[in-house]
Amino acid sequence: MNGVIYARYSSDNQREESIEGQLRECMAFAEKNDITILNTYIDRAFSAKTDNRPEFQHMISDSKKKMFDVVLVWKYDRFARNRLDSLMYKQLLQRNNIKLVSVTEPIMNSSVGIIVESMIDSYNEYYSAELAEKVTRGMTENALKGKYNGGTLPIGYIIDEDKFFQIDPLTAPIVLEAFQKYDEGMTMKEIVDYLKLKGLRTKRNGMISINSLNRMLHNRRYIGEYKFQDIVTPDVIPAIVPKDLFDRVQEKLAKNKKAPARKKAEDEYLLTTKLYCGKFGYYMVGESGTSQQKKIFHR
Repeated sequence: MNGVIYARYSSDNQREESIEGQLRECMAFAEKNDITILNTYIDRAFSAKTDNRPEFQHMISDSKKKMFDVVLVWKYDRFARNRLDSLMYKQLLQRNNIKLVSVTEPIMNSSVGIIVESMIDSYNEYYSAELAEKVTRGMTENALKGKYNGGTLPIGYIIDEDKFFQIDPLTAPIVLEAFQKYDEGMTMKEIVDYLKLKGLRTKRNGMISINSLNRMLHNRRYIGEYKFQDIVTPDVIPAIVPKDLFDRVQEKLAKNKKAPARKKAEDEYLLTTKLYCGKFGYYMVGESGTSQQKKIFHR
């Protein structure tokens, strides 16, 4: 009998050791039951709540070639944690005369076995849903307390051993300077050039760009606000930027976004972003045009 092995882990808490353990037990089962393993399909850091897994789909596609008779998994939850996916793909394998076997969950080939297998699938989906609820609940509590929930840190912050945000004394003053300089009328490009001279880099050690500066100037964590899903909690992390300065910067960002031809005008007019309408507060920009003789006119 020919077979293949499908192995998977879903999170950063499970690494290559998890795959090695799954393969070891599947290989031992195959040897004991005279199954020749032709291939192994391994998905790393993919959840079984979805069927959008590259090696899983590769295995399903190969099953149509009918080159193997059985798919071995360490447990059925490696195959799927969604009852509908589990049923659909098991039926697909059956149509190709391929059996799915869990090497640690032996099931009788009888009517009772059908009930047991369906109960295992239901429990796997329940476990996955309950775990997701617990994770979301824990992350919500973290956010309400101002604790780090993962992801890329904003420049200017570090995380202490208890997972709380703390101000980075090296980069936080530069972040504040960026807000101050934008409030004073410096262009985004001028501020980016200034930050590069200061040696400031992103948390992933990349170069500061206009896009990263734009994200920085819009980031409400700098005023101590923490948002997780639909929950917004003010004043739970140390603020780097005063609220009044942050609000002024948001107003200017909104006005500059509406200013026509601003990016083009920055290169052609010295007073761009320096001169603004006294009545409405919008930045004033120049316009230019090219004649048929290719001469450029400004106004």
